[in-house]
Amino acid sequence: MALHTWWLFVGAVFLLSGTPGPNMLHVMSRSVQMGLRRSVAAMAGCLAAVVLVLAASAAGLSTLLLAVPGAFAVLRYTGAAYLVYLGIRAWRAEATPLDVGAGELVARQSRAALFRGGFAIGISNPKLILFAAAFLPQFVDPAGPEPPQFLLLVVTFAVIEAGWYMAYALGGRSLARCLTRPAIRRAFERLTGTIFIGFGLALLRVRPA
Repeated sequence: MALHTWWLFVGAVFLLSGTPGPNMLHVMSRSVQMGLRRSVAAMAGCLAAVVLVLAASAAGLSTLLLAVPGAFAVLRYTGAAYLVYLGIRAWRAEATPLDVGAGELVARQSRAALFRGGFAIGISNPKLILFAAAFLPQFVDPAGPEPPQFLLLVVTFAVIEAGWYMAYALGGRSLARCLTRPAIRRAFERLTGTIFIGFGLALLRVRPA
């Protein structure tokens, strides 16, 4: 892979990953609700899903999934339903004030549960499959050995994605200090819920080319 091709990939992924989406919103909301340290488990879950889908694309599994009649539609509806469910749950959440004085919020979920939640958010996004199947191969030089090139692209993507997760989590931790009043907390939860529902409805419009 030519160096300029890799730098082009880095620039494209940096912009794409930084765009607010379900993963970034999930990481930020977990940081707000449970603190920066515990949100790392949610980050790990989201990142594991991203790496799994990208690795599957490198193995040709994403192309196979898109070729199976009805498989992508099932994933699309499942992902949309899950995001809408998260949105409704956020709307119905109890508007209790956050206690940020101790520097660590009260744990309401285990790290394993946080990991599973992040993984479910990441793996249920059909846009990631379309991205992996259509975007990733464009940066691979067919004249050279493909496995090392795919490995480099996946690792690069994972590092950039993790960096953005941390940026959003840090932003969420700062935001938590503003949510000590129940009314503000309620508004934040409902805004988050509305955005999740919007993401879910937007997924219903996703179609493979």
